[in-house]
Amino acid sequence: MAGVLPAVRAAVAAGRPRVIVPWGNREEAELVVGAEVRAAVSLAQVAAWHGAEVEVPDVAPVPGATAAPVAAEELDLVDVVGQQDAIEALIVAAAGGHHLLMSGPPGAGKTMLARRLPGILPPLDDEAALEVASVRSLAGEQVTRLDRRPPFEAPHHSASTAALIGGGSRVARPGAIARASRGVLFIDEATEAVASTLDALRQPLEQGSIDIHRAGFTARFPARFQLVLAKNPCPCGEYGVRGGDCTCSPHLIRRYAQRLSGPLLDRIDIDLKVERIASIAQTRGADGTTSAAARSRVLAARARSRRRLEGTPWKVNVDVPGVWLRRGPCAFDSAAVRSLDVALQRGVLTLRGYDRVLRVAWTVADLAGHERPTAADVGRALFLKKGVVA
Repeated sequence: MAGVLPAVRAAVAAGRPRVIVPWGNREEAELVVGAEVRAAVSLAQVAAWHGAEVEVPDVAPVPGATAAPVAAEELDLVDVVGQQDAIEALIVAAAGGHHLLMSGPPGAGKTMLARRLPGILPPLDDEAALEVASVRSLAGEQVTRLDRRPPFEAPHHSASTAALIGGGSRVARPGAIARASRGVLFIDEATEAVASTLDALRQPLEQGSIDIHRAGFTARFPARFQLVLAKNPCPCGEYGVRGGDCTCSPHLIRRYAQRLSGPLLDRIDIDLKVERIASIAQTRGADGTTSAAARSRVLAARARSRRRLEGTPWKVNVDVPGVWLRRGPCAFDSAAVRSLDVALQRGVLTLRGYDRVLRVAWTVADLAGHERPTAADVGRALFLKKGVVA
């Protein structure tokens, strides 16, 4: 039976901890702290528990409808050859919860990097793990334990809007956006996706939730995910590549680059260029960054931001509103943001982009152990956002 876990959570929250669930869902229901769970084999058994004089048949319990999901394979950053700049950008994204766009030719390692992002994120706390498990339950998966690893969803670029946001005519089912909540939503070959489908991400990116309206009901799912997009530089993938032979016309290259809308790109915090490795000899013998080492840095940076944001509704830098960064206790001094002011005046940044650079700058400072972002931290954040040196 789908949706048992969120139903039991709602019952306990409403002060009704005594619940009856199908036998196959008993382990799922028992995950909720405070729930008094009774697992029924048949409706006759339920009726008998409520005082009805009925004959309870002696039948075997019905097992769960689906098998428990297999644990995800542990992927380590140390497997990534070279790409130290890209790894550092990935650590910044993990530390601040920032959205990321990776651009580069096929074979540069974009997918490899994206799939290792959950492994350097902090483990889920009890509330987040229950939320993730509840969404899985609504999706029809059998839940028997709380998984502390952030989820990773990678829908194909041809996925429909309904597949992303969810839906259903009678019962609302969560889409990829909700299933990625508290984790990572990765869309490879993003420029091959339908533009309207990608633009459906804009509202949940801002609000942290997704609403599904149908005749007779409205469902709201969580949507607090990190968005990671990956794209090639052109349809053939060889434009601007060292030694590459691009066969695309300039007009086609320009149109290809414009398939990601401006409003969506404005919500991206880090625009990362990923190049192919030119020489294995340059990386042989070098000590790569492990996921454990990267996670340690991420946890330390998040601890600093959490102390700074204590007493506020926000926990990570990506959630802090721009007005608070520009005028609140974490406001920057004028010297540190001079390069941003120039970029804003020249039209290189919108005000939304300006605020996103401020958030990334705080994350860069947290990773470096700085009490406040320096001009160098802001310059690094501007480079990660726009690829320009302050």
